[in-house]
Amino acid sequence: MPTATEASVLAAGWRERAEAALDRWLPGAETQPGELHAAMRYATLGGGKRIRPLLVYASGHAVGLDESALDGAAAAVEIIHAYSLIHDDLPAMDDDDLRRGRPTCHKAFDEATAILAGDAMQALAFHILASDPALPCSPATRLAMIDVLAVASGSRGMAGGQAIDLASVGRELSLAELENMHIHKTGALIRASVRMAALCAEHVNDKTRERLDRYAACIGLAFQIRDDILDVEGDTETLGKTQGADIARNKPTFPGLLGMDAAKTHARTLHEEALAALDAFDDERCAALRWIADFIVNRIH
Repeated sequence: MPTATEASVLAAGWRERAEAALDRWLPGAETQPGELHAAMRYATLGGGKRIRPLLVYASGHAVGLDESALDGAAAAVEIIHAYSLIHDDLPAMDDDDLRRGRPTCHKAFDEATAILAGDAMQALAFHILASDPALPCSPATRLAMIDVLAVASGSRGMAGGQAIDLASVGRELSLAELENMHIHKTGALIRASVRMAALCAEHVNDKTRERLDRYAACIGLAFQIRDDILDVEGDTETLGKTQGADIARNKPTFPGLLGMDAAKTHARTLHEEALAALDAFDDERCAALRWIADFIVNRIH
């Protein structure tokens, strides 16, 4: 089995691929309207963990796809994620001043430009999936990938989860309600990252796709629990965003509901379930997926 170091090196290479793909697809600031394109690039490039692109590449690797076939899907899902962060930081939403260690998009530019940048980035993501010539799949599969990303981004996915999040401020949620919120807000795009790669591999059977989806569902929820833990235990400089922001806004969180020890246990249980979903895969092929799961529950930012 490959070592964690080897998997980490593989992931580092994929981060570079994702960054290069994002740079290619995002219009340059010299292209009119320059201010809008500058804001899109500011919000997307040069920062972030790139978990969603890594999941696209790692899932594709697990089912035997060449990484060059996945650049478009990796860029598309990360652009959707970056757009969601722009809008999430706006005064009407979470009203944050700091993202990835620097001023949020609406602070670096202005609110109108930030809103339009998010709008344009959402459209760009679907343009990539529709037009990327390197996607090695049939038109029907390409359409299915577009559908997966659209549902994960919309009212039945991320946007719906954000709406639930805003409506839950100051309320006490049950564990089922809290998990449902984050299955949509955070988990939907993480699952979409894995699902798109699995769809792209047209030789893969439904059982294999189900196992990958189970892995993604578990790490998606574990990711959010770890975020909630870091909001309490982390610091602003390391996190790159304001520590304690969820507590200050009186948002429901896993540590707030379960207690810190139980929240950490819940994350570890989900981590174990995610790894168990990969048992049927070749150890070498799924090493990167295992490394990503480990990173998610142990990360400090």
